Amino acid sequence: MITQEDIDAFKEDDWPMDMDTYQRKAKTTAIYPKEVSVIYPALGLAGEAGEVANKVKKLLRDHNLDKEAIKSELGDCLWYIAILADDLGATMSNIASKNLEKLGRRKAKGTLNGNGDER
Repeated sequence: MITQEDIDAFKEDDWPMDMDTYQRKAKTTAIYPKEVSVIYPALGLAGEAGEVANKVKKLLRDHNLDKEAIKSELGDCLWYIAILADDLGATMSNIASKNLEKLGRRKAKGTLNGNGDER
């Protein structure tokens, strides 16, 4: 159950919010057994990413893109990423920084597009 403390943790005095503040606040709402850490948020992320894809798929079928619904699902993805990162002992800012470094190296080598992790 969400407590008043949880609600207070999301007061808007931290806006705009940096990634690590988001992660710290998201962690206050992470309610799952620690013996399933890593597994629980990884599976949740996969499910939420599927929901994003499903909403985008409706553009093909219905010719309608519900941007607000997609944004909401992206928020759920962000929550699972933050919690998974925490379970792995990483901060969101560290993950973001390392990702930009990796992409910068790929761009410099001219391998930004292509396949595989080691480009």
